Amino acid sequence: MAGSKRGQRRNNRETGSYYERMAGVYLTEKGYEILEYNYRCRLGEIDIIARDGDYLVFCEVKYRADDRKGTPAEAVDYAKQRVISKSALYYMTVNGIDEIPCRFDVVSIEDDRIILYQNAFDYVEI
Repeated sequence: MAGSKRGQRRNNRETGSYYERMAGVYLTEKGYEILEYNYRCRLGEIDIIARDGDYLVFCEVKYRADDRKGTPAEAVDYAKQRVISKSALYYMTVNGIDEIPCRFDVVSIEDDRIILYQNAFDYVEI
C-alpha cells in the first residue's frame, strides 16, 4: 500500500511538471521571460517565476482533466494564495529585490484549454 502511495505522488509530480512546462511555453509565447520553475523554500513553492515587462511574476499553474472538482483556477484558494505570497516575499528578500513591481498570475489548464489570469490575486498579508 505504501509503495502505491509513493508511486502516486511521483506520478502527480511528473504530471505537475509536465503542465508547468506547458504553461512555461505558453507564457514565453506571451512574452514572459521564465526565471525559475518550481522555486522551493521553507515557506512553500512557486510553480513559475518570470518577468513580464517591468513586472516580476509569481505564477501558480493548476491543471484539471475536467471540472468535477471545480475549475483549476478555483483551486488557488486563500490558503494557497497565502503560501505563494509568503514564498514570493522570501524570494524577493533573499535575492535583494525590493524595487520591482510584482504580481500573482494563475495559469489554468483544463483538458487542452489554457487560460491566463493576470493579477489573479493580491498579496496576502502574513
